[in-house]
Amino acid sequence: MNPSTAQARVLVDELVRNTVSHVVLSPGSRNAPLSFALHDAAAQGRLTLHVRIDERSAAFLALGIAARTGRPVAVVCTSGTAAANFHPAVLEADRAGVPLIVLTADRPPELRASGANQVIDQRGLYGDAVRYFDELAVAERRPGQNAYWRSQVCRAWNAAYGEWRCGPVHLNVPFREPLVPDTSNGSDADWPESLDGRPQGARWTELPDFGALPSFVVPSARHGLVIACDAGVRAAGEWAELHGWPVIAETGGLGLGGTTAISAGVWLLGLEEFLAEHKPEQVLCIGRPTVFRQVQRVLSDPDVEVLLVRPDSDWPAPAHNVRQVGQWFDEPAKPADPDWLLRWRRADAAAASAVRQTLAARPWPSGLSVAHELVETLPEDSLLVVGSSNPARDVALVGGCRPDVLVHRNRGVAGIDGTVSTAMGAALAHPGPSYAFVGDLTFLHDINGLLTGPAELRPDLTIVVLNDDGGGIFSLLEQGEEQHRGSFERVFGTPHGSELSALCAGYGVSHTLAESRTALREALRPAPGLRVVEVRVDRSRHRDLHASLRAAVARAVATR
Repeated sequence: MNPSTAQARVLVDELVRNTVSHVVLSPGSRNAPLSFALHDAAAQGRLTLHVRIDERSAAFLALGIAARTGRPVAVVCTSGTAAANFHPAVLEADRAGVPLIVLTADRPPELRASGANQVIDQRGLYGDAVRYFDELAVAERRPGQNAYWRSQVCRAWNAAYGEWRCGPVHLNVPFREPLVPDTSNGSDADWPESLDGRPQGARWTELPDFGALPSFVVPSARHGLVIACDAGVRAAGEWAELHGWPVIAETGGLGLGGTTAISAGVWLLGLEEFLAEHKPEQVLCIGRPTVFRQVQRVLSDPDVEVLLVRPDSDWPAPAHNVRQVGQWFDEPAKPADPDWLLRWRRADAAAASAVRQTLAARPWPSGLSVAHELVETLPEDSLLVVGSSNPARDVALVGGCRPDVLVHRNRGVAGIDGTVSTAMGAALAHPGPSYAFVGDLTFLHDINGLLTGPAELRPDLTIVVLNDDGGGIFSLLEQGEEQHRGSFERVFGTPHGSELSALCAGYGVSHTLAESRTALREALRPAPGLRVVEVRVDRSRHRDLHASLRAAVARAVATR
């Protein structure tokens, strides 16, 4: 057995022993030893192998699987720009706390110095975005290699899954030729030491259960508010229900339930008059807020004490005034004021009603009306992957609590990169119906995520594409104001004119154009396979609709 084959087989075996059950592989020459070893392990039923030719899509597919399973997923590529294409997903995994084990194959040192093909400096390629980096020594035919290889896999797994917070790790693996198994590949009898792992499939190094004793924040106000931003939405709602605090989520009513849920909370936080009369003494913030400026303003108010639940040592502090940071929330020191909650609930009911009535009176479709239909129509126990830009805002602004819906958003660095691939991975790991809601630019940016070989698993996933022919989000920002109209369309609106149905046909994916509410609801019925549902909207109406909704909500809350 040659050294590269021996090393690859041991690395894959130890990954499996460390509970890695999904591996995403992009093809290449230098990573051939790992490709052979992974194929063999998958054939033996030891892991599930996913093969993707686009490295960026591969990494985001792994991210989606890891985010939903909560377990480390390995992603493997060859050397050169292949490794660089993993970088966006590594950055997202870092900020979102998703456990990824990145294995990049590399040339051995003597080839890097000779001007060989496909050579870049892969050492520390991802900078401080990874929890751990190591370049393994080039495999040699000598004793002592097995323990070293297995130990380094355990170190990587521990850093990805352990002590403070989950995240990505990077192992750079230089392989010397030959890169394919030789004629003695069926046995390791000719190797100078045993290549076996620990007995009974145990990992080489047993590791502690980090996080068993989390630190807690202790709320102490009678007039408090919970703002849930990340995966803690459901837990935040349960805590708020138990202790009588109104709770607002950056996902609106998705994943949120109970009598204290304020589904129109983002609208209320944007009303200066309401907030002046209902300013919380404390805000219990779960995760890192990234979408709404009105949330940031509340957290920046010097008169509001901020308690932050964040499972690592890095915490957001818009005004650098965070009072406590912990990994979870404890019992409050004081009982909540029931009248405080009642006033928030009355305002919420008025605001949600105003939103529904205004949307019903306006022409269909708009991004908000599509989001409203989607939220109402989703089957029970659905997964909804929400894209950045307008979809992330639209689902939060349409009201309606759906505690039975599980939401995933790539809000670590809030990019549109890899969203289709993330949704594919998340859907593969979700046992119920799966949906994604994305804009057209997000869809086009990762359309290669649809590329799935005939031997690969395809999820049952419905991707709803809100097609406004460009960057609709900018029409709601300062760039969309009247004085910038001359430059807006070319450099912000960026119309593309793409025919999504033709693109989907090229990838062998079903496409439906939903031109009415009824057609959209019909297209959202659960069905097997991968499909795209397109809804075309006019982004020139975005700004006016949002202004009308703000005015309607303000009137309704003021006269409640």
